[in-house]
Amino acid sequence: MGFVFGMAFEKMYYFSMLILIALLCNGCGNRQEPLQSKRVKTTETIADLGALPVKVTEPKNNPSTPEKVQLGRLLFFDPILSGNKDVSCATCHQPEFNYAEFMETSIGVNGVGSGSNRRFIAANDIPFVKRNSQSVLNTAFNGIKNEAVYDPEKAPMFWDLRIKSLELQALEPIKTLEEMRGNGYHEDKILDEVIMRIRKIPAYQTLFSKAFSGESQPVNQVNLSRAIAAYERTLVATNTRFDQYMRGDSNALSSSEKDGLNSFLVTGCAKCHSGPMFSDYKLHTLGVPDTDNRKESDSGIGNKYAFRTPSLRNLRYTSPYMHSGKFKTLDQVLLFYEDVAGGKILNPKVKTAQMDTLATHMDVNFKDISRIVEFLNTLNDDSFDKTIPASVPSGLQVMGL
Repeated sequence: MGFVFGMAFEKMYYFSMLILIALLCNGCGNRQEPLQSKRVKTTETIADLGALPVKVTEPKNNPSTPEKVQLGRLLFFDPILSGNKDVSCATCHQPEFNYAEFMETSIGVNGVGSGSNRRFIAANDIPFVKRNSQSVLNTAFNGIKNEAVYDPEKAPMFWDLRIKSLELQALEPIKTLEEMRGNGYHEDKILDEVIMRIRKIPAYQTLFSKAFSGESQPVNQVNLSRAIAAYERTLVATNTRFDQYMRGDSNALSSSEKDGLNSFLVTGCAKCHSGPMFSDYKLHTLGVPDTDNRKESDSGIGNKYAFRTPSLRNLRYTSPYMHSGKFKTLDQVLLFYEDVAGGKILNPKVKTAQMDTLATHMDVNFKDISRIVEFLNTLNDDSFDKTIPASVPSGLQVMGL
């Protein structure tokens, strides 16, 4: 009797323990980890990208007219804007290179020749241009975001975002030593000199009067910038196969290009290269190597080695890439990002703590590279205006020496 009772008690004891253990395990399963211990990985979608608008938004203080655009075109190709009258805007922003240039960093003032034959003149004391020449094409859309009203007066410009709007951007190269100014004039005086030169040219007097009718003295710095900006807003390429796809043509991309688009999103490229221009227009520290064309290291604004996310549109024509022009191919760019995600920093001046985590947490693998490059080629549109004037009012050589 006692033995049977003992057995029954033992069974009840073990059964109770099993229930208790089950309850404890169930409780463990429902316990939530602290929020900070979880890393939520988000993947962008095609909705984070976008097609470019068909029409350009103009600032209220600078509406476009045919007369203004024609004047801006002539000014863009006229060396009269440079200190030594030897270089124009088009020297570093050439139509055949998508209004960029094929060089790692450009030769501005004191240069001669074009394309692969361009070189500094003898006894030169002017350095190479500091950064890779960005394309002027589609700068009419700089800073554009999905589902947001676009304000062209706030459009971010340059690798370091130091200027907003095409109007203000147009004057900066003229004032920069190695780009257009040269040693002959102080930064504060060069624009006055350029305006004085233009006023002495009858053809320009007539063109400015037509473009800015009603003004007593239309040849001035503000109108100079407005004319160039008006011309640059005509330099657009808005009908890539990707744009066609986003506007509803499902056959505009091949199946392999769609796979490349998916890889572009999954690997994290779109975390920075987003929106219709494939750029968030923010500064990021990536540890890109410096150009060998300059002795000093380019640490950007605030010495953080941070530079603006470039657009990915029309990349076929804008090699080399990055702010220093160190990568000649898109494959090299993507291999660079693979290295960054693997913990490598290619610029010895950049510290680990400075690196942007959006780049270090990317998931770019060698197997993805060819597919992503194939997709990026759908962002090319060769139908933009490449017209070069036969002559300019100054009588100088078109585009410069």
